[in-house]
Amino acid sequence: MTPEQLSDIEAIKQLKARYFRLMDTKQWDAWGEVFAPDVRMEVPEADLELDGREAVVATVSAAIEGATTTHHGHMPEIELTGPDTATGIWAMFDFVAWPRADDGSRVGLRGYGHYHETYVRVDGRWLIASTRLERLRVEGL
Repeated sequence: MTPEQLSDIEAIKQLKARYFRLMDTKQWDAWGEVFAPDVRMEVPEADLELDGREAVVATVSAAIEGATTTHHGHMPEIELTGPDTATGIWAMFDFVAWPRADDGSRVGLRGYGHYHETYVRVDGRWLIASTRLERLRVEGL
C-alpha cells in the first residue's frame, strides 16, 4: 500500500470520527458537511430511506431531538475502490436515551451492528456518499 493510500484511509477514519462526534454534540450544520450532497441513508429496521444531505440532517436531527446519544465506530474495514472512491464497514455501538416520560419511565436503546458505507472524494475532501446502518441487536433501556 502506498503512503497516499494510507493517507486516504486515515482521512476516511477521521471523517467517520467527525460523523459520530458531531451527531452526539448536535452540531447539525457541521454534521451535514460530512456527507456528499446526494448522500443516500438507509436504516432498514426503522424502514428509513433518505436521499440528499438536507433530508438526512433534517430527519436525523428531528429523530433524536432532546435525546442523549453516544455513538462509537470500531474496527473499520476500508477498501479504496478507485482514486476518489472507497467502501467501508464499521462495527458500531449506539446508545440513545430520550428524556424520561411523565410516569418516570425511560425510553431509549442500545444498539450493536455495522455501518456499510461508500465514500467519494470531492474537491480534495472525503465525504460519505452512502450509509446503511444494520443493527444486529437492539436492547431497550
